[in-house]
Parts: sequence; C-alpha cells; structure tokens
Amino acid sequence: MKQGQLTRIASAIFLHTEHAIYAALGLLLAVTALVALIDAAGLTWQALRALGGAEQILEVIDRLLFLLMLIEILHTVRVSMRSGTLTCEPFLIVGLIASIRRVLVITLQSSEITHAKDWSPEKQALFQASMIELGVLAGLIVTMVFAIFLLHRARGDGKPAGEESAGDEH
Repeated sequence: MKQGQLTRIASAIFLHTEHAIYAALGLLLAVTALVALIDAAGLTWQALRALGGAEQILEVIDRLLFLLMLIEILHTVRVSMRSGTLTCEPFLIVGLIASIRRVLVITLQSSEITHAKDWSPEKQALFQASMIELGVLAGLIVTMVFAIFLLHRARGDGKPAGEESAGDEH
C-alpha cells in the first residue's frame, strides 16, 4: 500500500468519525433543547397563572435565553458539519446571549438588595461588586457586538456565518 493511499484512507476514516461525533452531538443538543423548551413553556404557564412577578418573569426569560444559546450551538454544529470549518461568529452570539442573561440576573438581584429595608455593610459590598460585574459585562457585550460587526464587514456579503446562497447548496 502506498503512502498516499494510506493517507487518503486514514483521512476518510477520520472524516466519517468526525461526522458521526457531530451527528451524536447534534442529536444530544436537540434533545436538550427540546427538554429546555418544554421546561420554559411550563414556567411561562406558571408565570401566567400566577400573574408572575419580576422573579418569575426573569426565570422565564433566563430559560428562553438558555434555549436560544442551545439553538445557536446546534446551528454551529450543523454549519460545521456542512462546511467542514468552525466559525467564530456563533460562539460570539452565544457569549453575547450568556452575558445578557447574566446582566438580567444581576439587575434583579441588585434591585432586591436596594429595596431591602435593612441596608448592611455586606449588602453594600454585594451591591458594589454587582455594579463592577455589570460594568465588565457591559464592556464584554460592546466588544462582542463590535467583533460580530467586524466579522460581517470583513466577509462583505452581510450574511451570518454558515448561510449559503441557493447556488452554494450541495
């Protein structure tokens, strides 16, 4: 067996293994997303029945944003399988969604701290730490949005990563 033929066989085996792993990962992500969707629907129903307060609404939004992150990761797996390349834009989007989720949680926690009647030095320290974290998250969000903007601009076609035109489909 020639060296070139052995390399082609090994490459084909690795490619099929990679595709099988991507398919299994995609299936697990899809099942997880389905479970998260059912859970989010249940939380939404509970919030509607109880005329949800801020905490319940935040929990629903948190679950929906988590579901959106799962879908974006699933999209990344699909695009990676199709194109054979890994793009960074979907990961930036997932990071952006995760940062926004954290901002919402911190905002609610800070709101509860500031409305508490017993203001203690511990609560003041927690509030200050929350404000610092919000500032860091704001900088991170701006950076990720700018990076996504630069990626779109560098590509020049204005389309999100992995979106092909009708002529590019195989």
